[in-house]
Amino acid sequence: MGIFSDHDIVEGMMTGYLGISDYNEKSLTPNGYDLRISEISIRGKDEKFTEGVVRIPPRTMFYVSTIERVRLPSDACAQLWLRTSWIRKGVMGAFGKIDAGFEGTLTLGAYNATDDEIEIPIGERFCQMVFEGLNSKSIKDYAERSGNYQGQTGITLEPVKK
Repeated sequence: MGIFSDHDIVEGMMTGYLGISDYNEKSLTPNGYDLRISEISIRGKDEKFTEGVVRIPPRTMFYVSTIERVRLPSDACAQLWLRTSWIRKGVMGAFGKIDAGFEGTLTLGAYNATDDEIEIPIGERFCQMVFEGLNSKSIKDYAERSGNYQGQTGITLEPVKK
């Protein structure tokens, strides 16, 4: 099938094939969609930040949740790529693949690899989601196989489904 173009993404949303809640036209790219930050949590601290600018200390891991809620069909998956503007500031991302059939917000791991504090505004675009069509429909999609994080909202470090 290949990677979805901006045309494929918009058409997929219009027909209900793909789901991106809180869609923002500015986040659409030629071959993907930029996901925005809803919430940030700094590892080792209990506080979750949902507004303003978050200051990430040097050499610190943090978690990001997306504003957008994503819904994928059983014949498409998605890759996540940290936006290069964050890479240039010294942020490293730890992302997984979004499985066919997943629905929910995303929890993303990241690390400030610099010796300086980094400021990250809530609402900012953080990573690009690149959709890929599968050659055939999955026999069992994410919800049917493990579904550990199916339906998650906000930063979710423990499985939703137990």
